Amino acid sequence: MALNINPMNMIGSNLPSFSLPSLKSPKVSMVSTLPPRSKDIGNLKPFTAPKLVHQATHTMPPHKIEIFNSLEEWARDNILIHLKPVEKCWQPKDFLPDPSSDGFEDQVRELRERAKEIPDEYFVVLVGDMITEEALPTYQTMLNTLDGTRDETGASPTSWATWTRAWTAEENRHTDLLNKYLYMCGRVDMRQVEKTIQYLIGSGMDPGTENSPYLGFIYTTFQERATFISHGNTARLAKVHGDMNLAQLCGSIAADEKRHETAYTKILEKLFEIDPDGSVLSFADMMRKKISMPAHLMYDGQDESLFDHYSSVAQRIGVYTAKDYADIVEYLVERWKVKELTGLSADGRQAQDYVCGLAPRIRRLEERAQERAKETPFIPFSWVSGREVKL
Repeated sequence: MALNINPMNMIGSNLPSFSLPSLKSPKVSMVSTLPPRSKDIGNLKPFTAPKLVHQATHTMPPHKIEIFNSLEEWARDNILIHLKPVEKCWQPKDFLPDPSSDGFEDQVRELRERAKEIPDEYFVVLVGDMITEEALPTYQTMLNTLDGTRDETGASPTSWATWTRAWTAEENRHTDLLNKYLYMCGRVDMRQVEKTIQYLIGSGMDPGTENSPYLGFIYTTFQERATFISHGNTARLAKVHGDMNLAQLCGSIAADEKRHETAYTKILEKLFEIDPDGSVLSFADMMRKKISMPAHLMYDGQDESLFDHYSSVAQRIGVYTAKDYADIVEYLVERWKVKELTGLSADGRQAQDYVCGLAPRIRRLEERAQERAKETPFIPFSWVSGREVKL
């Protein structure tokens, strides 16, 4: 998973915001901690996760859960095929200096030399993407809250549970690869990065999925496509900056995300086939909530607006933009043939009209925001040792 934008908050600002809507997530307020080497241990406060309001749980009726029970064999035959055998998967070591080789130190020096030519703004986005991937325990936890598809024992043999565990295992390679690269490149303050990861995992997330696999799989479909786009663009920019190795690294992650997107998209295709009304209502529900990035509670102990600042840099350098958000909405509407749905309830038809008209509306908002755009400030990012980066 990776970043995601909230384009509907662009009104009145020169850049879009990536935060959840105000009803779902108030301003994050998190306690900071002193470094462990401090002698002033007595003044340390316990970690406090931010409080989210208006959280809804278990909103899916029992007869809907039965739909997912009935799809067990279908998921085995149509979803698990999008997992790769471990022996055929790339591993982080394939892209990084080999610590067992005699040339390891020379390989690290070459990696660091290539990294010197890449601007700080790129590393701000790459770090943000990596931190988002590092919160994988939160994402697996979220998937295991979904009624009808969760892993009931931690090692359940059901197709849904098998997918969640294996998807997590494949995604874990992304975190390892990006973390090790950033550790070796010498361009970032790894202690600040590591603190941000700890804060984020401790804070969790609430994407508004309400324990419903309808909502949960719409969310993951959207996020996986957004991840494919964002990692693909970090690969493209790495190539622009002359680092072909980094481009290959990011591109390989993007390819994984594309494969995962295909699986989640197929789940919704099946749901639209057997329950079009429930599916379009869920699609509209998630889009009204505005798909939020999994790392919307990001914090480094210093900047309470870190998520928005990181997101603004990603928007400005073209890693993930409001246009991308609109394109994803349009793509999913076409892929799931939402315009062609018939026999819907009155609420279903309203939901159909809403999602079918959403992408053009987002693009209009983006155009207005760009017309009002003003010169953006520079702010320091702790991830790059406090150096200033333009938003």
